[in-house]
Amino acid sequence: MTVKSVGQTMASLSPGPFKTLTKINPVGSLQARKQVSGAIAFYWRYSIGLKSDRVLIGLYDSAAPPKALAPSGKGFSIAAAVRAAEQLADQHYQHRDDGGRPALLEAQRQAKLATAEAKRLAAVQTLGNMLDAYCDRLEALGRRSHADARGIFKLHVKEAWPSLYAMPAKEVTAEQIADMMRTLQEAKKGRTANKLRSYLRAAYQMALDARFKSSIPVAFKDFQIVRNPAADTGPDETMNQADKNPMSGIEMRSYWQAIKHKPGIEGAVLRLHLLTGAQRIEQLVNLRTADVGKYSIKIFDGKGRPGSPARAHGVPLIKAAREALAICAPAGLYALSTDRDEHKGETHLAATTLSGWAATVAAGAEIEGFQAKRLRSGVETLLARERVSKEHRGHLQSHGIAGVQSRHYDGHEYMEEKREALQALFSALEREEFEDAEPIPDSDLPIVAANDADTSAASGGQAL
Repeated sequence: MTVKSVGQTMASLSPGPFKTLTKINPVGSLQARKQVSGAIAFYWRYSIGLKSDRVLIGLYDSAAPPKALAPSGKGFSIAAAVRAAEQLADQHYQHRDDGGRPALLEAQRQAKLATAEAKRLAAVQTLGNMLDAYCDRLEALGRRSHADARGIFKLHVKEAWPSLYAMPAKEVTAEQIADMMRTLQEAKKGRTANKLRSYLRAAYQMALDARFKSSIPVAFKDFQIVRNPAADTGPDETMNQADKNPMSGIEMRSYWQAIKHKPGIEGAVLRLHLLTGAQRIEQLVNLRTADVGKYSIKIFDGKGRPGSPARAHGVPLIKAAREALAICAPAGLYALSTDRDEHKGETHLAATTLSGWAATVAAGAEIEGFQAKRLRSGVETLLARERVSKEHRGHLQSHGIAGVQSRHYDGHEYMEEKREALQALFSALEREEFEDAEPIPDSDLPIVAANDADTSAASGGQAL
C-alpha cells in the first residue's frame, strides 16, 4: 500500500471532513479541512480530559516555499503550520496543571479586563476629577467657596499644569504641589498660592476621610487616597497676615455721611451692608427673601470647617437697617436684586456691583486707599473703641468662633448682644463731633485675619 505524502494528502482533500496530517509534539495533531470554495485551512486539534477542541491556525498557501516556517501574505506552508501548531501545543502543555489552553485563555481574558479596568480607573481617578468632585460637594453643601475653588483649579491647575490635572490623584506628590505654589509665588501671587494649597489640601482630605466617614459620598473612595500630599507642603506665612489697615473712625463717618441720604437701591444696599456690621459681601448679596424677618435677617456663613455645610448666621436689624432693607423691596427668591417687573428677585445683586458702588462712594468722600474689605475691619475697630467685647464683635461678624464649646455646646445666638453692638456702631457713626480715640492695644485690634476674608470667585478673589 502506497503511503501518501502530506502534500499529496492536501491535494486529495474533499470539501467538508477534517483530515489529520501529522502528530504535533508535545500534544495534539495538525489537521486540514477543505472548504467549499476550495481553500484549505489548518487546525491544531488537542484533547483535555474527555473533551477535544480545534484551534484555527490559518489558510494553506500552496505557493509558499515548502520549508518556510513563517506564514506568507496568503497563508501557511505545511512546515509553517506545523510550527504554529507546536507553539499552541507547548502553551497547552506548560499550563496542563492549571487546566491547559482553556485556563490560559481565561487568564489572558481576565488580564485584559484588569488592564482595561485599570485604564478606566486611571482616567476616572485623575486629580482633575477629584477636584471637580470636591467643588461639587462644596456646592451641594451650600458653600459659596465652590466658585472660588473652581476658578483657582481651572486657572492654576487645569490650564497651568495639564499633565498633573490628568494624572491619577493618588500619584501626585507634595513636591509637585509645591511646584504649583512656587510658580504663583514667583509671579507675585503668594496669596493665590496659599489659597490653592488650602483648597488642594481640603480636597485630598475629603477623599482621605471618605474611607472612615459615612457622611462623605462613597465616590470619593474611588480615588484611593491614602495620604494627603498637600498637607506636607507649607504656606507662605507672609501672605496670611492680619488686616492692619482698617478704616479710621473719621473715614467711617465720612463714608456713612456719603451713603446716609443716597437715594435708590444703591444707597439702600450700602446702608444695609454697613449697618449690619459689614457682613461678608458675598454672603449678604445671597440673602434670600424667605430669610428676611421683621427684626432680623439670616445669612449663611460657608467659611467653616472643610466639608461641613454652611452655618446659619442671624443678624439683627436696627431701625435704620430696616428702613434701608424696605427700600430694597425684597421679593422673589433673592432679597437684594436689581431685577424688575415679573423677573424681580430671580438673580441676586453681584458682589462686585456692591463693592463697586462702595468704591465710588469712597472716592467721592476722598477716602484714600479704599478697599471694600476695609469696611469690615473698620467696623470692628470702631466697635472695639466703643468697648464692645471681642467675643461679641466676633459673633456679629461671624468670625473667631472656634473651639469645642462654641461649636457644640453654646446654642445662644447672641442676638441681643449683636443688636447692642449695631446700635453702638450707628451711634458712633451719627456723632456730630467725631475724633479717633487713643490707639488701642494690639491685643484688642480686630481679629479679622486674611483667611477670614471672603474669597469667593464672585468678588474676583478680592477679600471683602
